[in-house]
Amino acid sequence: MSEYDLTPCPLFANMSPTEIEELTNRCVSATKEYEKGEYIVRQGTPINFLYLLVAGLVRTAMLTQDDNILEIDTIQPVSPLAPAFIFANHSIFPVDVVAMEHTELFLIPKTTLQQEMMQNEKLLQNFLRINSNMIVFLSRKVQMLSIRSLRMKLAIYFLENTSEEQTSFHLHRTQSQLAEYFGVQRPSLSRTLGEMITDGAISLDRQQITIRSRQKLRGYL
Repeated sequence: MSEYDLTPCPLFANMSPTEIEELTNRCVSATKEYEKGEYIVRQGTPINFLYLLVAGLVRTAMLTQDDNILEIDTIQPVSPLAPAFIFANHSIFPVDVVAMEHTELFLIPKTTLQQEMMQNEKLLQNFLRINSNMIVFLSRKVQMLSIRSLRMKLAIYFLENTSEEQTSFHLHRTQSQLAEYFGVQRPSLSRTLGEMITDGAISLDRQQITIRSRQKLRGYL
């Protein structure tokens, strides 16, 4: 059915290409394509399908109570979207899902997925593992958001993306996108980055972050 290699998808772990092909032939009811900037779903939309990202790039984000955009994740293929919410009592998308480039998705009806998992132990185990990993990811996200200090959030982010040996990394986000990642306004982010640069903790060359003093970053914690 598919021109894409679906074997890297965690939903199909430990399955042969033939098993994956047969499964998708049975379960996928539709294919949808989206262009850059298009909304795939909006926050609050009922979940009637498992959306499987097979090509492109998508971004998930939500609007906070103080009207800031909070980026949750950037998702690459091949991955399911919001699988942890599909069988909730009130199953709605908790985020907006936006295509960041030309994107293609397979749609698997919720009832079809449920029936397939009742007969396919590998699929069920993979689905449970994905959801467990998602809970860990969201727990870390909540922990990060619970930190009030933007400087502390940035320090953790920079320390986690570098090491004593690897002191620089490329930001794959614009400053606007980075502000949304932390759920703050861009002026607040720019001001805090400027303070950290003046303090000698980091340097910034376009989108290249270089750590000048890990000790100072740790001092922000």
